[in-house]
Order: sequence, then structure tokens, then C-alpha cells
Amino acid sequence: MGRPVRLGLVGAGRLAEVGYLPAVEVARRARIVAIADPDPDRRALLAGDERPTYPSADALLAAGGVDGIVVASPPATHENVARLATGAGLPVLIEKPPATDLAGAQRIAALDPPPRIAFNRRFSLGLALEACVPWSGSIELELRYRRFSWSPVMVRDPALLDLVPHLADLALRAGIGKVRTVAARSARPERVTITVDGDVGRAGIACATDRFHLERAVVRRADGSVVAANRAGGLLRGPLGRLRQGPHPLAASLAAQIDEFAAWCAGEPAIRLATAADGVAAMAIVGAAAESLALGGEPVEPPATGVTA
Repeated sequence: MGRPVRLGLVGAGRLAEVGYLPAVEVARRARIVAIADPDPDRRALLAGDERPTYPSADALLAAGGVDGIVVASPPATHENVARLATGAGLPVLIEKPPATDLAGAQRIAALDPPPRIAFNRRFSLGLALEACVPWSGSIELELRYRRFSWSPVMVRDPALLDLVPHLADLALRAGIGKVRTVAARSARPERVTITVDGDVGRAGIACATDRFHLERAVVRRADGSVVAANRAGGLLRGPLGRLRQGPHPLAASLAAQIDEFAAWCAGEPAIRLATAADGVAAMAIVGAAAESLALGGEPVEPPATGVTA
């Protein structure tokens, strides 16, 4: 298999601390060999004996010695970092959401080569959904966590931008078909529910950033029978899960994603790794949901994206 793929990580926030760095200890094909972040305290916290840190993505790229870039900085920075890294000839993996809006995601998808998008729930919650295609019916998707327990360093996006892209991507990947309408409701930024009607099936999405951790996916046929289901977390399962041996579920899913990104960096096929076009499709749903919220929950037809997978 050769030496591990050397990755540069841009962004030294909590996802880097409790996600990516533990994940590369589990990953088989990649190592994080450099980190960039403007905050000197965060750089000092995550620096390793043989892992240099840099105050900017420019500085990391100028130093060289990496085979690919993982972008885990705030969403507003993603496009610029991706453009710099792509310009340097490096493969890029961008954390979700790919951008703060659909237009930004479309510009990222127009880069050559287009970056990949880090929808890591494809490697955990979404695994049970892969065998259910094709189908016709509905899918229930739920994702929630308590943000205060996560202790984010900088980003505090509403649930719509923070969590919905994950589940929009899973709904599309599970095969709801071409999206016809999106309707959303939210009493406060920490919680949002969305109905996505496709020409094959309907997705019900619920997200919250102020509730105990839960990840749930259920696919049903038109008659209500269950095709596939997956669940993690919950009031009881969360504490019990922490007693089990092995990597944390977040680190495990990120490790699997990193290994696929490393394979892609090496010119090999990437089966589950999301494309930039997938990121655009998810952000089209997010954008339509935002418009629906502004209209009091009225269904909204998402715009044509001009990007194909």
C-alpha cells in the first residue's frame, strides 16, 4: 500500500481536536502532517512533535510536504482555501457545509478538479440506506446534539446550516429522486424540520443543536413497512456506547472517510466520498428550506443548480 497519504489540515477547531486527529490514529491510509489556523493557542494545543503548524493556509501550502488538504475551518473560509489548494495542484476535502450558500457551493464545484465534500454520515448513519435503493415511499432522518457540550471554538451556525446538509445529502443518496418541493418550519434557530418531496419518495428531516445526541434514519415503503433503519445515540444508547471499546463513532466515520479521500488522492475509486456536485445538491435543499422559512413554511421549488454528479 506504500506510505500513508500526507494531509494538511486547515482549521484547528473542535472538529480537528476531537474528530480528525483521533480519526487519523485509526485510519489506515493517511496521516495529518501539518495544521494551519490563525489562532496561536489552537495551533499550540494541536501541534505534535513532528507536526508543524502555520498561521494560514497560504503558509502551509508554501511549506509543501502534503499530498492533500482537509478544510475544517469556518464555512465562510472554505471557498478561498479550496481555491488556493486546488491552484497548488492538491486534492481537497471540504467539511460540510461546503459553503454558506448555494452560490458558494456552485463556485467550489466549478474548481478544477472539483473538491470532495466531507459528508461523514455516509460512513455511519447512511450505511443502512445503501441497500434500499431503488424504493418508493418515505425516509425519516433525524440528527441532533447539544452544542454547549461540544464547546465550539468559533462557529455557531443555526441548525439549518449546521446539520441539515448532512441529512439532505443522505435523503438524496437514499434515492428520493429529483427534488420537487421543500417546506421548512422552525420556531428558533436551534431547531428545524423540513419536508423534501422528490419524484420517487419523501424525506422528513428534523435537526436540533440543543437536544441530547441522536442520529436516526428509517426508510419505509409506500405501505409503511420498514425497508432499512439505523440509529445511534439517545438517552440510553449514548451513555452505553461510551462504555464500549473501540474508537468514538465520530472518529470511526471520519477515519473511513479519510481513507477514501486518501484513495482518491492516490487516483483510486472513491465509492462513498461525496462529490462537489453532491454538496451543491444538498445546499440547494438548504437554500430552498431557508426560502420556505421566510414564507412561513410554504413549499418552495429548489432552483436548478447547473451541476451534475
